Amino acid sequence: MRTKRSLLASSTSAVAVAWFASASPTLAQDAPASGSAASPVGGQAAGSNQTPGSQAGVAAEQAGSAQGDQPSDVDEVVVTGSTSKRTLLDASVAITLVNRQQLEQKAPRSTADVLETIPGFFVEGTAGPVSNNYSVRGLPGGGSTFVRLIEDGMPLLYGGLNDDEVLQYDLSYDRVEAIQGGTSGVLTQNAAGASVNFISRKLNFDHAGGLARIQGTTYGDRRADLWYSAPLGQGFAFAISGYFDSTPGVRSSPFTYHTWRLKAQLQKQFDDGGFIGLTYKHWDEHDPYYADQPYSFQNGEIGGVPSLGTQFGNIIGAGFGRVVVPDSTAAGEPLRTFSLLEGVHPQGNIYRIDIDKPVSDSISLFGRARYTDTTFAFNGVFAGSGTGNGGLESAVNYLTYSPVSPIFGLLQLGTAAFPTIRQFGIKSLTDGTIIPASNAAALNALNGNGLLEQTVLNRQVVTQRDFGSDFGVRWATRGDNFRNSLTLGGMVYSFKQYNDQSGVATVVNDVRNNSNIYDVVALDANGGVVGTLSNNGLISYGNWGSGINNTRLDSQSIYVNDEFVFNEKLHFDAGLRYEHEHTTAHNGNSSPETIPAGIGGVVRTNPNAFNGTYSTSEGSENPVNWTVGANYVFDPSFSLYARYARSYQTQGVNPDPTGLTLYEAGVTFSKYGFLGTVRGFRTEFDNLSSGGGVVPDNPNLSQGFFADTHTNGVDVDAFYRPTFSGFSAFSLRAQLTYQKTEFANVRTGVININGQDISSQVDNFYNGKTPGRTPDWLFTITPQFDLPNGLGNVYARFKRVGRIFADDGDQLALPGYNVLTLGAAVSLRHDITLNISVDNVTNERGLTEGNPRQGFTQAVVNGYFYGRGIIGTNALGSISFAF
Repeated sequence: MRTKRSLLASSTSAVAVAWFASASPTLAQDAPASGSAASPVGGQAAGSNQTPGSQAGVAAEQAGSAQGDQPSDVDEVVVTGSTSKRTLLDASVAITLVNRQQLEQKAPRSTADVLETIPGFFVEGTAGPVSNNYSVRGLPGGGSTFVRLIEDGMPLLYGGLNDDEVLQYDLSYDRVEAIQGGTSGVLTQNAAGASVNFISRKLNFDHAGGLARIQGTTYGDRRADLWYSAPLGQGFAFAISGYFDSTPGVRSSPFTYHTWRLKAQLQKQFDDGGFIGLTYKHWDEHDPYYADQPYSFQNGEIGGVPSLGTQFGNIIGAGFGRVVVPDSTAAGEPLRTFSLLEGVHPQGNIYRIDIDKPVSDSISLFGRARYTDTTFAFNGVFAGSGTGNGGLESAVNYLTYSPVSPIFGLLQLGTAAFPTIRQFGIKSLTDGTIIPASNAAALNALNGNGLLEQTVLNRQVVTQRDFGSDFGVRWATRGDNFRNSLTLGGMVYSFKQYNDQSGVATVVNDVRNNSNIYDVVALDANGGVVGTLSNNGLISYGNWGSGINNTRLDSQSIYVNDEFVFNEKLHFDAGLRYEHEHTTAHNGNSSPETIPAGIGGVVRTNPNAFNGTYSTSEGSENPVNWTVGANYVFDPSFSLYARYARSYQTQGVNPDPTGLTLYEAGVTFSKYGFLGTVRGFRTEFDNLSSGGGVVPDNPNLSQGFFADTHTNGVDVDAFYRPTFSGFSAFSLRAQLTYQKTEFANVRTGVININGQDISSQVDNFYNGKTPGRTPDWLFTITPQFDLPNGLGNVYARFKRVGRIFADDGDQLALPGYNVLTLGAAVSLRHDITLNISVDNVTNERGLTEGNPRQGFTQAVVNGYFYGRGIIGTNALGSISFAF
């Protein structure tokens, strides 16, 4: 039996790059659920009359895409966060379905951009293609805690890395479904806040067919995608997909980065409804990475620094291509190479198997397992790390022999090493130009701003071997006026990780696009060089980062989820997962080590060199995740639901997991061309850890704290298409989140200042503050107009991100910002679609963060501060072809 279309399948989706498949994928009503205890590969079962990608299917799907979204009812089956057939109308959890038209209209520049299609998500998608931050429903920004990106119902990692470092959005995905809270924490580990399910396309079991796309952007990205699937015999099919990408990144750069990814799938379907599927993925990716850079901040307005653009500016210059850094002999590499030529370099493989086997009309067994083998080599620069502005200062002050200089300690070493010194100077490693301290005019004119800064060269390599499995039994029963689905399952996860962030070093560079690295030199009275204080720009070693460590984590869970329906009106479900997790961590010890002979500079010691020994710590956690929810369907267009959930995030060797309590209620309504869901929620995060920061009035004192956060808010996801004659070509979609979040129960422990414990003063300071990078308002409004004769559509998208605080102490408020996007999808032929998306049309300036490495209480110093911003006006164009 074919299912009906979805509430959200009839939203604003305008085929940003048409995938030439139906706007609403079809599922057999009794198909197991992806993201549930039993899911077919791709999260879909057979049941469509036209196969996406087949020649017959392409024409039908293309026509549907060209006509734009049409109003429909709310009975689309959703497969995430459930263990039985559930729809958007009768679901008792906050679920968002994002079909492929909506995804392509979004025209994401990274995987994180996809998350902006989901209400309640604050996405800090400004880091580049990988390692972005995202948070949900009031959780403090700056990470991805409590949120999992999953593929076909299963996490690709237990933890230890950002999910977007192994999962990249491409043509192999059919749609995305997301759930917030509720069953997410029961059916997916470490996903108490939300799980976002990227669901693969259905394989072609009747005709061979595929999709191809070429894409380009105004900032130089060039990409080619392919997806192809064909039958191999009765009930047997394969698919192969992948892409190649070449990009300099969204910000100006002298480097170009190349990426390729491959995904192969093989599936056998049996006559009894069972199946077995195999999936293999490989990736070899090189990416740029963007941390913070200096901005001006005057009268609440964000501005630029002369010679450093706000919209596309980037301090990364050619001198950052390869820098040799002293490390330690015990680390196995006395010299380590930092390389922005390599950039961020994830590579790896995933091997996966999915099995479903009915054993009777009411009982079926399921199992899935995957092994992830990945290495994540990170090369990224972090400017301005430290308190205040972390070394952003005038070049004159840099060379002044007094504590006003950010490198005064280095100057003192230089004075001792070179007795004939009469002044200091800077020497460009790009062209050898020397500017002495006596030439104040030249220093003040440097790049039009007279500034120097300190930039950390962060070289980090993480190797991870990660196994995961999910297996169990599903039992379905039904009577005259009820039906019930009971699922019992288990999960086993285990990973080993080796992390090397040793020998991280700092350079001095100027503040401009394509910046230069400088040596600090000792000069005589006539400006002649008598010695060099730095080592090819390096002024310190090993005083940043986590050093060397390796970790072993093992997790075993058992879970039960029951979903009961009475008279097709009342839907009740309850779920519970018990987890036992044990972590053993070996943290490398450090000792001062002399820098090898032949390496220049007056700094002759790495104060934190790995000495070959480890300190071992271990801990176990036994959290219980549980939830209960109910939904009542009053009529085919109106329902109410309520939900309570109590879930946890495991914390490794920390024996106290971080908890989440969620209270939620919502209403879904569909009538008169209007389709929408409104949800009120309260989220309580317990025992959150905020890392080392600074204590108010004591900026040099690093002090972390634990705290709870309380969030009250409302989400709205609505679509409207007029039902009266002459206006049906117009539609409007709106997504809105309002939330109010505050710290509570802040706990710092003893803070001894001059013999006095000031912890209560610090606790009171942070209690009631809004956690950093947590906006009150998030909303997106997208009007769309369908072109006549099925030619396609045009759209506009207006996004608003409200004010955020850069720090947990609420000392630096970053203004809210608006982003306007214009786009169109035009069917050039029944099998060819052209898409254009112009983002940030008004060239808005907006910041997603300040500088978290400056501590909890950030501030504007001398009119400047560090932040990470969105890019300026840019366009993406693509042509897609179905065959």
